[in-house]
Amino acid sequence: MRLTEPVLTKRIPGCVPGINDGGTAARSTVSFAQYKATGGYASLAKALDMEPAKVIELVKEAVVRGRGGAGFPAGLKWSFLPQDDGAGHRYLCINCDEAEPGTFKDRLLVDFDPHLILEGIAIACHACRLDTAYFFIRGEYHHQAKVMEKAIQEAYAGGIFGKGGLMRRPGALSVDCFLHRSAGAYICGEETGLLEAIEGKRGWPRVKPPFPAVKGLFGRPTIINNVETLAAVVPIVEKGVAWWKGIGVESSLGGMPSYGTKLMGVSGHVNRPGVFEAPLGVKLSTLVNDYCGGMRKGKRFKGAIAGGVSMGVLGTDQFDAAMDFDIGRACNVLGLGTACPTIFDEDTDMVMVARNIARFFKNESCGQCTPCREGSGWIYKLLCRIEQGQATTADLDLLLELGMSMGLTPGTTICGLADGNNWAIRTIVGKFRGEFEKRVKPKFVPVHVSAH
Repeated sequence: MRLTEPVLTKRIPGCVPGINDGGTAARSTVSFAQYKATGGYASLAKALDMEPAKVIELVKEAVVRGRGGAGFPAGLKWSFLPQDDGAGHRYLCINCDEAEPGTFKDRLLVDFDPHLILEGIAIACHACRLDTAYFFIRGEYHHQAKVMEKAIQEAYAGGIFGKGGLMRRPGALSVDCFLHRSAGAYICGEETGLLEAIEGKRGWPRVKPPFPAVKGLFGRPTIINNVETLAAVVPIVEKGVAWWKGIGVESSLGGMPSYGTKLMGVSGHVNRPGVFEAPLGVKLSTLVNDYCGGMRKGKRFKGAIAGGVSMGVLGTDQFDAAMDFDIGRACNVLGLGTACPTIFDEDTDMVMVARNIARFFKNESCGQCTPCREGSGWIYKLLCRIEQGQATTADLDLLLELGMSMGLTPGTTICGLADGNNWAIRTIVGKFRGEFEKRVKPKFVPVHVSAH
């Protein structure tokens, strides 16, 4: 299914309907004046005419699931906030850390349509009664940080932020918005690690509870949303819930639906890698063949990282997997994640892929939890040994045992970095075990011989 009109990229000049590849479709950032001239900030004006609670109900009814990885409903998260006690600031933190390997869809929104994000930020602040927003951006996004800083300054000059209320409306909440650049650690993408980083501390995830909605940034109520999630709120306020629910799919497994479009960044062995806006539920094979022009050099599909390395790997027989929030249970991966798949062709060495992923997680572990700090290192060492042909079948068993014994699921770590590591490794080994068994030697088991 191709969209006849793009949803999240409609104000990007020269954008091909339904698609934006981040390179050929657009070259310039949309300014505040251009954004306003094409209907920008009309959704904010509409939201300001509504009671804050009504805006939250609208987002809840639309079932806007988080676009940053977990897929948690944004409206439900907003409803967890306690009532404003007037005792201090209430915060919105926008997660643009985007350090997940293979993920580059938020960067496109910042590059070309930053005011769409800022409008979503303003709507969320009005709905949740949040007076301060921190836009937390990946440390390596040097150009994008400059683009967003300029857009924020334009929004202040245009009356969106600053004293006098949103859009300078009498009685409207006054909101300040600040850009905060990450130091470059992957772990800062975890929501409580992000809070620690903004507070000027080491990016170590916090033990929960208390949850950020109750005690977050500087000990005050805080909402943390992904960039794309907030951008999606804008067209929902503009066009309504029924329109949003007309895109995407219902759950095939009796769970929560996958409504709306999703920016999907496709990389790897395809002819035209890039960021594409597609309806949730699109098949991976459709994404590769129709959007990306097929497999590179005409080679066969072998596997794919579903949506960031921490989600695990799809096998050769899962090329038709539906890219929706049911993909976790349907395809034995951790979840949809960022919906930015990395595609592997028939010549890919999956043992090397596993070793490279393990190296990444070993280097990015913050070291706070012993199972993750030590286990990540041992997983990497075992995979190096397997890749070099120096391991036995016992090492392969130990590799899987290590993976299963660390993470939030067995309750041994504070955050999900270890889960991402073990899901990546266990799905690669489980779906491509033959490649690993070819690299290991049988373990010699001595036979006891009786003396009689």
